[in-house]
Amino acid sequence: MVSCHIECGRARGSCPVPFFRRHHTPAAARFPHARSCGGRSAGKIPNQEKSGLPTPPAKKATARPCPSGSREVPLKKQKTPRKKQSQTPANRSGGKRRSKKPSASAKMLILWAGLEFLGLAAAMVTGTVVLLGYAAANFSGPDLLAHLLPFTLGILALILANALLLVGWLRLRLWLRRRKTFLPAAIALFLALIAGTMTIRGDFFFAFNQFRILVGGKEEAGRATLTHQVFAAYRRLDTAQMGKIINRAKPFHQEIDEAAAAFGLDSDLLHGIAAIESSFLLRDSKDGGQGLFQITQVPESAIQAVAERLGVDRSLIDAHQHNSYLAAATLRHYLAQMRGDLFLGLLAYNIGPKNGGLRFIMQQYGATDFVTIQPYLQQLPRDYPIRVLCYALAFRLFRTLGTLPAYEEGINAVRVQQIGIPGL
Repeated sequence: MVSCHIECGRARGSCPVPFFRRHHTPAAARFPHARSCGGRSAGKIPNQEKSGLPTPPAKKATARPCPSGSREVPLKKQKTPRKKQSQTPANRSGGKRRSKKPSASAKMLILWAGLEFLGLAAAMVTGTVVLLGYAAANFSGPDLLAHLLPFTLGILALILANALLLVGWLRLRLWLRRRKTFLPAAIALFLALIAGTMTIRGDFFFAFNQFRILVGGKEEAGRATLTHQVFAAYRRLDTAQMGKIINRAKPFHQEIDEAAAAFGLDSDLLHGIAAIESSFLLRDSKDGGQGLFQITQVPESAIQAVAERLGVDRSLIDAHQHNSYLAAATLRHYLAQMRGDLFLGLLAYNIGPKNGGLRFIMQQYGATDFVTIQPYLQQLPRDYPIRVLCYALAFRLFRTLGTLPAYEEGINAVRVQQIGIPGL
């Protein structure tokens, strides 16, 4: 028997529902007598069907025929087609769309972070140097309870204070960045500026010297003693007489500068040697010295080095250029012999090869540096390095400031010490 519809089990022709209704009305209205596979009622005819009003077009079949005796199979819901989204960079990469926030570029963030780090580092280093310098000045000594223990406790307190300040800064930094991105860097640079203004004061320079002695130990302590001898010699210098020497040196600036550059020396240092040796007055001395630098005996290695640089077979001591080159090569030779010690190098330059040279004298008396060899020397060679460096300092000050400031007036002592001694 052929059924009349997919949802009616009767034979075609015996179904009470007209053919038109079978194809244009819902299944529940067309077949009131139809029952589901499980024997349950398929539903009642809607009120719209009873009233005879036209019904909307029938939808597609929503049930499948079931074998007799089996339960009703749930039907699959049809998926409604989704609209295709426009291809954006976020959709292509699979990323979620995020709300755009006004933020600085990556380069600007790196710049602000770098400036912040530099500012904080400068402020912390300056503060640490000052505190350690003052601690070394106030607690230096061999006593355990009076010097060593308080200094150790001060170091521990300094470490703890730096740690607390760093934690506090990290918290403050988060609050500042919520206001403006550049605020942490601006405040850090302001702190660095304050620390920089402290460095031009005499108190900071005193603390810095104490810190250098603390770290450098015995060698730095001896060096500090000698540098203050140079500053004291400059303080006693006749500035009027020194001004005349500086004026006489002007015609020889080019030759001396070239010689200093050729052998890696400070130009003001060579000017100081020439000022001590000849006062830039060209004349021969009684001991056989000639030229600007009053050269007597030159090491063979220095003569060969000058010949190579000038491209000559033999250098002429009377020529200003050759004389300057020979002096620079000789000083470089003795500096290498004294392992770069400027005071010993100048002393060896003055003594020369006579009496076996400075190295032999130091071995004879067991001296290891300029401080320990000074008591065994006569006054002239003993003061020679101090006088040379004093004149070299005068040349540097005149080249830098255009004048020779009085050491004891105002903050001139701090300014002179900051400019520094040539060669050191």
